[in-house]
Amino acid sequence: MASLDTIFAALADPTRRRILTMLLEDDMAVTDVAEPFEVSLAAISKHLGVLTRAGLISQEKRGRVTWCKLEPTALKDASVWMQGFGQFDPVDLDAFEAFLERELDAPPTSSENPP
Repeated sequence: MASLDTIFAALADPTRRRILTMLLEDDMAVTDVAEPFEVSLAAISKHLGVLTRAGLISQEKRGRVTWCKLEPTALKDASVWMQGFGQFDPVDLDAFEAFLERELDAPPTSSENPP
């Protein structure tokens, strides 16, 4: 299981949050994940590696194609941690999805390359 630091670090990048939003719809091939971004396939692969190490997605090779899948319970530990402060309601994944969609409509930051 990934540490909270790893999960929050993965979520800190707007490109990775956008990838998570895309994967809310369905599993996607790596090349399909990369398509809407104006960065190299190698850069997207690095982002996917960060998300995989954080446990937020899984990757599976099917034939010659690598598929990415959102891990549905990946944010549970982060949600439990936030609830411990008493200021946060349990994470509503529908609201989280809406938040991510709003983020996608926001103007891009200065750099969408991985750290």
